Amino acid sequence: MNIIPTELPGVLILEPKVFGDARGFFMESFNQRAFDAAVGQSRTFVQDNVSRSARGVLRGLHFQREPHAQGKLVRVSAGRVFDVAIDARRSSPTCGRWVGVELSDENHRQLWIPPGFAHGFLVLSDRADFVYKTTDYYAPASERAVRFDDPDLAIRWPDCGVELQLSPRDAVAPRWRDADLFP
Repeated sequence: MNIIPTELPGVLILEPKVFGDARGFFMESFNQRAFDAAVGQSRTFVQDNVSRSARGVLRGLHFQREPHAQGKLVRVSAGRVFDVAIDARRSSPTCGRWVGVELSDENHRQLWIPPGFAHGFLVLSDRADFVYKTTDYYAPASERAVRFDDPDLAIRWPDCGVELQLSPRDAVAPRWRDADLFP
């Protein structure tokens, strides 16, 4: 596995080894020992999730506060997305900074988003299947969100060629400066 650090400490791009031939390909999408070595500590995943979304669907920016903060290992099994992680820890020198990475079924990249970061993605292909592992269970009382288009964050979302589609909850998410971030 190739590990690519991002500008945000702890957020990593993981590129698995892909073995392909005329029949297709094989890759190991997860290996606990290799993952723990990549992130420098042992992490336990407790839940796997899959979402299917159409072009222009923007999901996020979401995170869970303590006591149910989640780390996420995300990838795309079909299609293409622009994936974003934002440091949501007020005590961090990189608080409010973001990184964006294209994830697709062709590049096989994965993104590790540690607890303390908000996350969202925009579907760039006609359809995308988004797969992610989490280090804690979904806990609605701990869930928080931030507006995807907050000018203080200034995320440069790519043009996906259609009008964006948001959930009602994401459409009214608070601004960054009003969000219930991590300490």
